[in-house]
Amino acid sequence: MYVRYGILKKHSKSPDRRPDGTGCVRRVTEAIWNRASGRTPLDWETRSAIALAAARGVAHIHSTGPTASHGNIKSSNVLLTKNYEARVSDHGLPTLVGPSFSPTRVSGYRAPEVTDIRRVSQKADVYSFGVLLLELLTGKAPTHAVVNEEGLDLPRWVQSVVREEWTAEVFDQELLRYQNVEEEMVQLLQLAIDCSAQHPDRRPAMSEVATRIDEIRRSSLGDRQVADSAEGDEPSL
Repeated sequence: MYVRYGILKKHSKSPDRRPDGTGCVRRVTEAIWNRASGRTPLDWETRSAIALAAARGVAHIHSTGPTASHGNIKSSNVLLTKNYEARVSDHGLPTLVGPSFSPTRVSGYRAPEVTDIRRVSQKADVYSFGVLLLELLTGKAPTHAVVNEEGLDLPRWVQSVVREEWTAEVFDQELLRYQNVEEEMVQLLQLAIDCSAQHPDRRPAMSEVATRIDEIRRSSLGDRQVADSAEGDEPSL
């Protein structure tokens, strides 16, 4: 099962789709990491669109009930179509396969309070989504090891860098090429930090996360339109 535009869908078979039936051509993991063969790195617009679509998908899952959760949010479970439309996958798989099924989870995405991977919560989903956001923004793996050869998970590494006011060092170098979106990038970074807070009660609900990402994207679009208009108004010499 996967979630698209906030609607839960089942896989279907079609000759023009890949075997998983979603019509997707790759995973977010591949889009971030595989830059070989002339592939263009993801730009700000694409990354923020992926973040919004994924947030809406997870928020929809949470809206179906107070205990409803995905339980295995990670970049390899966010699929992309050839037009880079994002779909959250792997939801409902344990139900279809059976109670003995235990999906593969990457430790870097797991919330600190989760000691049993079969017992997850909406707040744990929010933490995992925060790590996904950080991965999109930094281009780094969720178990990125840095600083004095100490192994730090991605949220703690980002917080340590931001604390030292080296915020620019956090972002993927590819994103630093884009002008007029610095403020929006920092806003999305702050949201990711909020989502990956150590204490569950400090994390926002996924509905709020989706709303904030939408507002950030709208602000980004407005800033670009103003900048383009200003450039167009410059007198020619």
